[in-house]
Amino acid sequence: MYKIGFIGMGNMASALMTGIIKAGYLQANDICGADISEQARMKANDRGIKVCENNHEVIAQSELVIVAVKPQVLESVINDVHDDLKNKAVMSIALGYDFEKYNQLLDASTRHLTIMPNTPVEVCEGMLLLEEKHSLKEEEYQFVVDMLNHIGSTQVLPSHLMNVGGALSGCGPAYLYLVIEGLADGAVKNGLPRAAAYKLASQTVLGAGKMQLATGLHPGILKDNVTSPGGSTIRGVKALEDAGVRSAFIEAIDKAC
Repeated sequence: MYKIGFIGMGNMASALMTGIIKAGYLQANDICGADISEQARMKANDRGIKVCENNHEVIAQSELVIVAVKPQVLESVINDVHDDLKNKAVMSIALGYDFEKYNQLLDASTRHLTIMPNTPVEVCEGMLLLEEKHSLKEEEYQFVVDMLNHIGSTQVLPSHLMNVGGALSGCGPAYLYLVIEGLADGAVKNGLPRAAAYKLASQTVLGAGKMQLATGLHPGILKDNVTSPGGSTIRGVKALEDAGVRSAFIEAIDKAC
């Protein structure tokens, strides 16, 4: 019996597998999965993960089943394995499917929890949202929380806030990659080699985030601590404000919700 089994082994599932193994929480031989993609199956097999013939086999051989398929195919996938999931523990990462929706799709005996991870789980720096309402047994829930805390930070949210939370932490890495790219391009324009520019930009984003988390200070205070009167930083801040960067980020979250 495998500790966890993935129905779907695409990019997000692959990031979860990589992080869990890298963190040392589970070994590759504790994990199995199935996917319709030959590339995904080969990638999993190369890292020592058991590749099953189909989703039925994954469910039969796993203590915790992780549903990691795209939302547009989720219901057809669940319908196909509905009976297999009776009396099983399920964790879903599918966007838009909360506790109530799963209650309509699954048998009453199926225990389930919806989470929303992001891709930095691959390097054990993820942000993982857990829906407050779930039906896992206490020991199952503690296993999930412990596993997820090994690959990032967790936050429990009520059902109605999962969507906006996901718009921030789930979509946020893409927005921050644009920030990193833009900062680096500005430095390259002024003569800095690109490799050095990416390193400086990425570490600056990482360090700034860690500093806010460590101090708990309002981001505005931390910003003010860097901006000397008449200095280069405040001139750069004005340029960002003139370009509407703050409004652009707010609009990005609005559109993603």
